[in-house]
Amino acid sequence: VQSLPFNTDKGQHILKNPGVVNAIVEKSALKSTDTVLEVGPGTGNLTVKMLEVAKTVIACEIDPRMIAEVKKRVMGTPLQSKLQVNGGDVMKMEWPFFDVCVANLPYQISSPFVQKLLLHRPLPRYAVLMFQKEFADRLVARPGDKDYSRLSVNVQLLAKVEMLMKVKRTEFRPPPKVDSAVVRIAPKNPPPPVNFVEWEGLLRLCFMRKNKTLLAIFRLSNVIEIIETNYRKVCSFKNKPIPKDLNMKKVIEDTLTASGYAENRARKMRVE
Repeated sequence: VQSLPFNTDKGQHILKNPGVVNAIVEKSALKSTDTVLEVGPGTGNLTVKMLEVAKTVIACEIDPRMIAEVKKRVMGTPLQSKLQVNGGDVMKMEWPFFDVCVANLPYQISSPFVQKLLLHRPLPRYAVLMFQKEFADRLVARPGDKDYSRLSVNVQLLAKVEMLMKVKRTEFRPPPKVDSAVVRIAPKNPPPPVNFVEWEGLLRLCFMRKNKTLLAIFRLSNVIEIIETNYRKVCSFKNKPIPKDLNMKKVIEDTLTASGYAENRARKMRVE
């Protein structure tokens, strides 16, 4: 394996410590009936361990050299029939059915990957994913924490998130520039009855200035404009007459004040 040059542009940092690999598999609590989706198997250190426990591992890998390497490791062993390798970009391919996702993810796809995972149907039981530590901190942050952000709220709306373990950069070859962490993301099933596109739009506004009060943000002229445009669209869609003297700024101020949220700041608000 030493001879394979790693492509760090594609986020190829291979876990070299078997203790860490074993801990990830242990914390993944795989069942013998599970189909596991693995992303970026690299040279297959984690893949082989999971094949020993699960029913099937479907490994998605973009690099043909790594695909050859993973296949070579199980060739001629009883594990060979349990491994399926899908070549290509995991963000562009159709995902197969899977029970659990376990991955040492290429870091540049962290955010879109989590989003795709949470909107995937049928919902997996959970995912155990390795991220850069900063990203993991944002995923699990609570209201008031310095890392609490739109990402925290988006993910925590749809899933229960917990930090499982931290992994030093020295455990990888080649070592990345930052430390990593393993997080478990368990989608809420059934998902909350929220229109996710609208929710996303709302959070973008609330976290635009996460230290400002909601009233201060929603009073901004460009925000009032967006809301008024949307309101007019909805009214025409529902054939609802628009009041002649519509004063959107006043509607927004009255709504926020009446609901008691005018003085709240996004960084301290719970998902609820």
